[in-house]
Amino acid sequence: MFEFAWTWVFLLAPLPLIAYLFLPAVQRQESALLVPFFTRASTLQNDSGQGVTRRKLSSLLLYICAWLLIVTAAARPQWIGDPIEIPASGRDLLLAVDISGSMETPDMLVNDEQIPRIAVVKYVVSDFIQRRESDRIGLILFGTQAYLQAPLTFDRATVSQLLDESRLGFAGENTAIGDAIGLAIKRLRDRPASQRVLILLTDGANTAGEVSPRQAADLAKQAGIKIYTVGVGANEMIQRMGIFGGMSRMVNPSSELDEDTLKYIADSTGGTYFRAHDPRELQQIYALLDKLEPIEQAKNTFRPTRALFYWPLALAILLSMAMPILKLLRINSTKGKTPNPFSQQQHEVG
Repeated sequence: MFEFAWTWVFLLAPLPLIAYLFLPAVQRQESALLVPFFTRASTLQNDSGQGVTRRKLSSLLLYICAWLLIVTAAARPQWIGDPIEIPASGRDLLLAVDISGSMETPDMLVNDEQIPRIAVVKYVVSDFIQRRESDRIGLILFGTQAYLQAPLTFDRATVSQLLDESRLGFAGENTAIGDAIGLAIKRLRDRPASQRVLILLTDGANTAGEVSPRQAADLAKQAGIKIYTVGVGANEMIQRMGIFGGMSRMVNPSSELDEDTLKYIADSTGGTYFRAHDPRELQQIYALLDKLEPIEQAKNTFRPTRALFYWPLALAILLSMAMPILKLLRINSTKGKTPNPFSQQQHEVG
């Protein structure tokens, strides 16, 4: 709809009239000129008096229109669009994803094909990120060292892209779970207490870093950070042996997964530990996390506003430019049509 942001500005509309009525008038002294043909000249002036009045009236109307247009522009006319609902600020949610060398293990079975763990994790976690519409999402990647790949942001598409572009080994071949938690504490400790959540996913045990996972969990508890831990990896996998793969054996690719530590981290911080043996379970875990940490449902309403002040302002400028041009044209036309009293007087004398 159309509206004025500052309607009180219209109170200034009669300002020129008030100034005309109450401010002292400027006195002008005009020199008198006595001519022998004064009676004839005054007659010509009376004959054109009606035209002069009409021109003065039209000029006055132009000034009034220009002033009203300026007042209208100052009142900030604007077009208000339809209301748009945007999600309110939800949680500050950090995702810590293990990108150590072991995440390349192809033990995730999809359509009878063995897929590396990291490929399934990227797909499931990216889908989870897209559902968190009202949360600030951050991404930590860790291997031998932990890195903040994406700070807390509402830009979910960028976080998903950064996760997809991550490569195994970028952070080292080992696993620094404690350092990943420590980095999360550093990023979340200044955020509102009810909104600090970390979801940590790994497939192994802590083999690197300066802080042990249990010490980091105790620090996270003191900082009021809730940690959900996810252990990923199958319990069984057929491993091909020999040059041509003619022999095979059944192995446990998750033998190094430290579930006890992951359970301690979750329990001590008020979170939950989950175990994902295959892609279906991993999807179910992140769907359950949506229920445990529900998305903020409250909405803020935003109405797009488009300013329109430049239209009346442009018209006022055009009128201001047109006034001296019209005045000049009238003067030129008057010179061409007004008879010369001197020539007529000379003709009568002759």
